[in-house]
Amino acid sequence: MCSSLSEGILIVIEGIDGAGKTSVSKEVTRRLEDLGFKAIYTYEPYTQFIVNVVNEYWSEIDPVVQTLLMAADRYYHISKVILPYMSSGYVVISDRYYYSSLAYQGAQGVDLQWILDVNKFVVKPKLAVYLDVDPEVGLKRKKLSTTRIKGVEADIELIKRARKIYLDLVSRGELLLIDGRLDLGKVVDEVMGHIFKLIRGSNQS
Repeated sequence: MCSSLSEGILIVIEGIDGAGKTSVSKEVTRRLEDLGFKAIYTYEPYTQFIVNVVNEYWSEIDPVVQTLLMAADRYYHISKVILPYMSSGYVVISDRYYYSSLAYQGAQGVDLQWILDVNKFVVKPKLAVYLDVDPEVGLKRKKLSTTRIKGVEADIELIKRARKIYLDLVSRGELLLIDGRLDLGKVVDEVMGHIFKLIRGSNQS
């Protein structure tokens, strides 16, 4: 397998908090680098300023405003990180993307089509993975780590509704479901298998 790409590709890892997104994303990035690929790990929300605003005013911010703030953050993330690295032939691994807005703001009643309209500028990923775990399992795992948006952790019903939206996106073919309950190595192996298929296709085209 050739370890260079003429054009970069975007891979997204999604899931509720505690699903293992960050661990999987970082391990996939490490494995790709070990194989000689140019790879970078990144994440959303990206800008610390917006993270601070959302955390400080979570209980006061309307979900529509949350959506707009996340979209602004995403626009910056894409323009300053994702596109520049893709143009240099990198495999970009993003821990969360616009699917998180669909899940979490959608779970608060924001119209999903409107969220998509607000995010029309996004670069579509070549692969978008959803790591599925029960919300209760995710919350137990989160005791060992932290999420960037703190208000989400405290609302189990919100997380359940977000999971339902994620699973609906899976059923529509927007996301690829992988069992997040599996050992980290098995999850990473499965993700890597799908990435290799993409890379082989890219090198043959």
